Amino acid sequence: MRVTVGVSGGIAAYKAAELVRALQRQALDVHVAMTRAACRFVQPLTFAALTGHKVLSSLWDEPDPNDESSIEHIGEAQWTDALVVAPATANILARFAHGVADDFLTTMALATTAPVLVAPAMNVNMWNHAATQANLEILRQRGVRVIEPGTGDLACGMVGEGRMAEPEAIADAVLNALGRRHDLAGEVVLVTAGGTREALDPVRYLGNRSSGKMGYALAEAAQSRGAKVILVTAPSALRPPAHCEVVKVTSAEQMRHAVLDRMEETTLVIKAAAVADYRPAKVLEQKLKRSGPLTLELEPTEDILAEVVRRRRPGQLIVGFAAETENRMENGRAKLLRKGADAIVVNDVSGETTGIDSNLNAATFLTPTTAIELPAMPKRDLAERILDEVAALRRSKALVVEFEDEARESGGADQSEIVAPAVRRQTIVE
Repeated sequence: MRVTVGVSGGIAAYKAAELVRALQRQALDVHVAMTRAACRFVQPLTFAALTGHKVLSSLWDEPDPNDESSIEHIGEAQWTDALVVAPATANILARFAHGVADDFLTTMALATTAPVLVAPAMNVNMWNHAATQANLEILRQRGVRVIEPGTGDLACGMVGEGRMAEPEAIADAVLNALGRRHDLAGEVVLVTAGGTREALDPVRYLGNRSSGKMGYALAEAAQSRGAKVILVTAPSALRPPAHCEVVKVTSAEQMRHAVLDRMEETTLVIKAAAVADYRPAKVLEQKLKRSGPLTLELEPTEDILAEVVRRRRPGQLIVGFAAETENRMENGRAKLLRKGADAIVVNDVSGETTGIDSNLNAATFLTPTTAIELPAMPKRDLAERILDEVAALRRSKALVVEFEDEARESGGADQSEIVAPAVRRQTIVE
């Protein structure tokens, strides 16, 4: 397969050479397109030597005689199976977002129908600026995969978000875009996200710090892999992925109804929302006034995950989440067995840099027979890893059904003969 690496003008441009090598190690044919500013940081000759191809940097260069297209940027746009821009500066993100086509890279980006990925790299203040974040949202809405930057020491001497993701992580994201785009085709995936709010009076509520980032990342990733996505979301400041069905709710009871109303059409349910376990037993009609110590009477909310499992249809996969602050494996395993879900994603939310309202997360993907550790990474990347395991789980269950059918046709077989092939398959995936 063929990949184009776009390099824009930032200090991280030198890492693009490592990215080229990482992609080549995966037997990918790599071309490089550079902006004029990028050529000030790394000489085009470097990439020409690494790839064995002419470096593309100008709309006015003489066409490559080996190129079948006389219009080079159109030929490259049609040739490539993925375009990944690393580093992607604030300037190139803005130009992509607003359809500016004033050099080879931006013109090619408009002309290609292949997956486009960007790996931002910039000063922390530039990264956090409202204009940059708005441009990123525009790109996400159009289906561009944003490979979140890391946090640490920056070239400017500041510390914070803005470091380009490591080349190996970017290469993994490219492989995801190339090889896993349609492994959820035909699935109807319902994802819950955000933190529910339980009213206390007309202006106050009991809630939690969930931002919805993990659920939204799962919805975006599932859609990019070919699924029809229904996102049931509690209040969140995030913009939902384009083209998915969005159902907005506030309370646990509203989320319960929204999920159960759509159970018939779904094949996979991922319960990533932080649903309140308790709500006020009585909602006051008027605003509660300050009057000293206060005691609230709470009542439990409905257990949505347990009810979803009870109402599941044959073939439906149910995946829950467990946010834990202590004994996460023991508590996660207990929840998995108690609820009866196919899998539970357990994450430790007690850390300062991962979990609730963070851009990073780490988790363990638990099934009744396996525990797969997923180390700290951007939530969008973690979403892909979780869906990898869900897809593997789907394949293992399909094998069980296949062997059960074969057993019935052959006059019966014991349970070990049916289950063992699926278990072996899952071990290979892990």
